[in-house]
Amino acid sequence: MDIAIIFKIVAVALVVAIVNQLLQKAGKEEYTLLITIAGLIIALMIFVPALVELKDELSSVIDF
Repeated sequence: MDIAIIFKIVAVALVVAIVNQLLQKAGKEEYTLLITIAGLIIALMIFVPALVELKDELSSVIDF
């Protein structure tokens, strides 16, 4: 796994947090949950391929 994945997930989290704050200040609280769920899905789309790669790597190490 690469450190860039962590930075991408942190960037998504920062964008979601900023957008949520802006929506709350604008009185659009009903959209904050949707933005949070969208951010979670984006973070999972970044993380899951790396997790699959890690699983494959561990499988190749364990299977002599």
